Amino acid sequence: MNIHEYQAKELLAKYGVGIPAGIPALTVEEAVAAAKQLPGPLYVVKAQIHAGGRGKGKFKELGPDAKGGVRLAKSVEEVEACAREMLGNTLVTIQTGDAGKQVNRLYVTDGVDIAREYYLSMLVDRASGRVAIIASTEGGMDIEEVAHSTPEKITTITIDPAEGFQPHHGRAVAFGLKLSGDLNKQAQKVTKQLYEAFMALDCAMLEINPLVETKDGQLLVLDTKMSFDSNALYRHPDVMELRDETEEDPAEIEASKHDLAYIKLDGNIGCMVNGAGLAMATMDIIKLNGAFPANFLDVGGGASKEKVTEAFKIILSDPAVKGILVNIFGGIMKCDIIAEGIVAAAKEVNLSVPLVVRLEGTNVQQGKDILAGSGLPIVAANDLGDAAQKIVAEVQKAA
Repeated sequence: MNIHEYQAKELLAKYGVGIPAGIPALTVEEAVAAAKQLPGPLYVVKAQIHAGGRGKGKFKELGPDAKGGVRLAKSVEEVEACAREMLGNTLVTIQTGDAGKQVNRLYVTDGVDIAREYYLSMLVDRASGRVAIIASTEGGMDIEEVAHSTPEKITTITIDPAEGFQPHHGRAVAFGLKLSGDLNKQAQKVTKQLYEAFMALDCAMLEINPLVETKDGQLLVLDTKMSFDSNALYRHPDVMELRDETEEDPAEIEASKHDLAYIKLDGNIGCMVNGAGLAMATMDIIKLNGAFPANFLDVGGGASKEKVTEAFKIILSDPAVKGILVNIFGGIMKCDIIAEGIVAAAKEVNLSVPLVVRLEGTNVQQGKDILAGSGLPIVAANDLGDAAQKIVAEVQKAA
């Protein structure tokens, strides 16, 4: 789960992390009121969407010459003008794709006199099973570009969760940022604070870009992104309350209500599987046969007939879907239960696109018999390769 910048900063402030004063706003009037509460005379008006690259982004409705989603304002009147242009319009960034995201919230912050910018992030390193801290002197830039062009400017430190954060970790970050004196001490302190927040909140990723050094010698978090391990959110009802469903795909929200793992993709063949590894293999073999998957949908290891029906509804809610491939390996899940769900779903949604089903595992013959006796135009497949070839051919034939 992702949250907005202002929400992340409010959480970090509870751990003592230094952030510029700022107030969120949902309307132009609230933005003006926020500016009047801040010291000024320089303000920053920031679009709040779940995507990076806001400063370089463009608003669809305002033309190519309009400013992006992060703007400086030198008066309350300029804050008002920025808010009127940004709220309700669609911001397109490198991370949103061409569709963009509508701006429904703003964050008005106090201006900061910046001397230098740095990059600092934390994430779970799956390879080592540790928390990785990534630091760079090249703040304010895309870290991917830094990694590609000047990898020597990136310092990576991993922390064993059993050992926890130690002073030498903080010193390594400060050294990587090339800081000395009081700024070195501040960097050690803020790194420890960020690590404590990362662990306590079950974060999946915490990115500070930029961490800035002000001209009066203070380190402040100027921008931040924070995401959480969805499997741990039950421990954090306060964080759950920060969820903004307007930033999420409606189909993904509906899927989560039924404990389904669903991610929309750009192709036209819907995929329903049981298991993440099987899903990856299914998507790969669809691409190998010259087509593209429309989604990743995992019904899990013990799906009921009702769950399968909901999965079909979600897949078919995407108008781009021109065919569906069901690939099930029945271990805990029984193939006959899946078959019953497929037949029930196909009848309930009045299935109008080609459907290819590959079943293997527990009660596989009973499942195949149920599909064969359904009277529905379901195409059976013997194995995954056969299934992929058949669904691609069916979709091409129907086009």
